[in-house]
Amino acid sequence: MSAEAAIVSSLAGRYATALFDLALEAKAIDAVANDMEGLKTLVETNDEFKALVTSPLLSRDEQSKAVLAIAEKAKAHKLITNFLGVLAEGRRLNALSGIVRAFETLVARHKGEVSADIVSAAALDDAQVKALAESLKASLKQDVKVNMRVDESLLGGMIVKVGSKQIDSSIKTKLNRLTVAMKGAG
Repeated sequence: MSAEAAIVSSLAGRYATALFDLALEAKAIDAVANDMEGLKTLVETNDEFKALVTSPLLSRDEQSKAVLAIAEKAKAHKLITNFLGVLAEGRRLNALSGIVRAFETLVARHKGEVSADIVSAAALDDAQVKALAESLKASLKQDVKVNMRVDESLLGGMIVKVGSKQIDSSIKTKLNRLTVAMKGAG
């Protein structure tokens, strides 16, 4: 199964593809992608918003009113506002994170980019992120959109994932491998 087929076959992928097609038709890919990035940030950093979109205890009406109010306050593109309304009505807001990831993949493919998810033990400054992106671009011979995340439990190093390939140079993984090797030696 191709990567495109895998995206489209999932529930999140079908919603993302529908939104992507509407945004393409409206010539609003960049505006919608920007709003989707904002939603991604909200889900990842705001516990109240995450609870709003994932809670089965809230009614459709409560979820719908809340997400539409947030979209209006954020001055989201009309497609995003309507899309959030459709998700709330269909009780699919809990799939928002997956929809955002699938949408990002579709946008990257449309722009001829590849997406790299990078998890580091400490926050990287802009110069480091830029250097990493340029290194990946040279290696992959393709434009790269970098998605950064910090996970202090890695202790040091980073994990870089591009498509199905992953490079794990974290200290945590190296220590785990050493622990396994030491148990095998004894």
